[in-house]
Parts: sequence; structure tokens; C-alpha cells
Amino acid sequence: MKEAILLNLNNPGQLERLYRSDKQDFKHAFTALYPELQDNVLLSYWNERLHFTNEGISWGTSKDLAFILIAAFLAGTVAKLPMLLHLDEEFFYPRNIGFIVFPVLATYFAWKNKLSINKIAFIGGAMTVGLIFINLLPNSKRSDTLILSCIHLLLFLWSLLGLAFVGKKQNDLERRLSFLKYNGDLLVITALIIISGALMTGITIGLFTLIGVNITQFYFEYIVVYGLAAVPIVGTILTQTNPQLVGRVSPVIARIFSPLVLVMLVIYLISMVYTSKDPYNDREFLLIFNALLVGVMAIIFFSIAEGSNKSKGQAELWILFLLSGTTILVNSVALSAILFRISEWGITPNRMAVLGGNILILINLLLVATRLFKVITKKQTINRVENAIASYLPIYCIWTIIVTFIFPLIFKFK
Repeated sequence: MKEAILLNLNNPGQLERLYRSDKQDFKHAFTALYPELQDNVLLSYWNERLHFTNEGISWGTSKDLAFILIAAFLAGTVAKLPMLLHLDEEFFYPRNIGFIVFPVLATYFAWKNKLSINKIAFIGGAMTVGLIFINLLPNSKRSDTLILSCIHLLLFLWSLLGLAFVGKKQNDLERRLSFLKYNGDLLVITALIIISGALMTGITIGLFTLIGVNITQFYFEYIVVYGLAAVPIVGTILTQTNPQLVGRVSPVIARIFSPLVLVMLVIYLISMVYTSKDPYNDREFLLIFNALLVGVMAIIFFSIAEGSNKSKGQAELWILFLLSGTTILVNSVALSAILFRISEWGITPNRMAVLGGNILILINLLLVATRLFKVITKKQTINRVENAIASYLPIYCIWTIIVTFIFPLIFKFK
């Protein structure tokens, strides 16, 4: 290995191939040779690469730590408002659950991206409008528009968070993709924190029970509530200050689940033919069918956003293309079922919301699938697929605004 390294001192490509052929042997040989070759700039780079010491997990600056503490306290306090102010929980949580975390996360990115006063005022004003509007809606448990508004308000707040994340350049497609990647990373780190927290909860309650002290009620009412509210905040700080923490995990998860979801989806569609269940006459099944559609679409988008532009091989591209095609088929079935139900039983807020959402998803998936095929046939680069996703995000935002704020007025709060 030493001789091979010496022969290729000025050949970066061959040095990389030698390293990948046997990383351990390469490192030992290079370490022995380097003291005599320190004047070579290329080898200085290799020395830093091979002997770089992981600095561990960073919690950012002291200001970041202060933000975590203040934001976690505020988020937890908002979550506790029904108990503190004796509010109706069934009224409060469906309408306001998004305001527990989204405002503090938007504040964090607005601070980090140094947004202008005008943009901060716009994001804050939009959230305030959403807060007032959703809490002024009539309190009818049978109101479809109320349920739709509550669900789509979360997506509206998520869109405002994306606006704060993107920063000063709102038309920067790369930053929009980074926002999707951030969401994928946040899901991974949140899951890990929650699993760890659940283990800690079980151990803590178990230990106190052994000594005859029952802390279950206090623990869940305060520690768990404040802890759950803090999880997305802590996860956000960790992903932003430690990009290496889950930066390698999320793409691996995306690559593992993409083929598995493809197989599952094909088997599911075949099984559906041989069962009595169909989305045309079964309302509950149609809702589950659409939830499946949204979940699979999210996996496709995250898989494309997570990977490096240069790291996708033909097999991975084919899997994403086939998954997109299969999802288009699922979408078409759901769309035809919605149109059938509208023609048979008329227009309702739920049917209109699902119809509009499915049409938008279908168009987006067709764009993605078409461009994926062109990438496979070497007619386009993967950047074109990413652009098809990033440029379409504002359209989803517009639809959430329509469903959240306009549907209740059009359908008279029914």
C-alpha cells in the first residue's frame, strides 16, 4: 500500500480508489509516510480527513441553550393552558395544538436567518390571524368545516414555518428542499428522543413505586407535557447545530423504506381486488386510502430531498419512479371514488377538500414521475425532479389557506 500511495501522490482519483479498496490498510500506510511528505497540499488534506476527531454533539451557543429553555417553557405552558385557565380541553386542543410548537420554531429560524422586520411581522400576523379565526369558529362537534380547518391549519402553520426556514430568498428552491430534509431529520431525531423519554419515564415511575411514592399523576401532568412540547424544539436545535447527527441516518432510512413501501403498495392493491372493501362505497376506507396516499407521497418526496444529487444510482431511481407510478394509480382510484361519491350523493366540505387535495397531488406526482423517467433515460438531471417538488410547495400552501379560512364561510360552518 505504501508503494501505491507514493506512486499516486498527485493522482487524487487513484488515491481515493486505494482508500476505498482497504481503508484500514490505507490509513496505516499513510500515517507512516506522512511525516516525510508534509509539504504536499493534497496529502495534508488526506491527513486531516483520516485523523479528524469527532467533536461530539454541539448544543450551539449559549444563546441557543437559552432559547431551548425559554421556548420549551413557553411551549409547555401553552400546552398546559386548559388546566391553568380551566378551559375546555375538547375545545382547546383540536384548534390550538399547532400553536404549541410552530410559533417558537418559526421564531428560531427567523432569528437564525436574520429575517427583516416586515417578514417577521407577516409570519407573526398570519399566525395571529389563524389563532383568532380558528378559535372564533362555532363550537359544533358535527361541523365538517371545523374539522377540516383544524387539520389544514396545522399545514398552514407548517407552511409559515417553511417561510421562516427558507429565509430571505423565498424563491430559493434549494432552501425549500432543505426544509423538506429538515422535516425528515426532525422526524428521525424526534422518534429517538421520544423512545428514550419513554424508557426514562418507565424507569423513573418504577423506581419511585418501589419506595412507595406514587408520582405518576404529577409526572404525566408536568414532566411529560413539558417534555413532549420541548421535543421538536430540542430536535430542531440538534439537527441544525449537528448536521452529521442524523444526516447519514435519514437517507439510509429513506432508501430502505422506498422499496419496502413499493412492495407493500403493490400487494395492497392486488389484495384490494380480492376483498369486499372498496373506496367507492366505504367512506372510512376512502379516508384510510387517502391517508395512505399522502404517506407514500411524503416518502417519495423525502427520499428525493434526503439524498445527495450525485448519490442516486439507477436502481434507486427506478424504485422511486415505480413508486411514483404506483402512487399515481392509487391516486387515480381515490380520485375516481371521490367523483363517484359526489355524483351519487352531492358535494360536501369533506368531498371537496379531498377532491382538491387529490387533484393537486396527482399533478405533482405526474410531474415528478415524468422527470424521474427523463433522469433514468439520461435526458435530465436529478435537480429537475427536486425542482418539481420544491416549486410546487407554495401551491399546497394556497390550498391549505382555502380550506382553513374559506371553506367554513362557503359551506356556512356546516
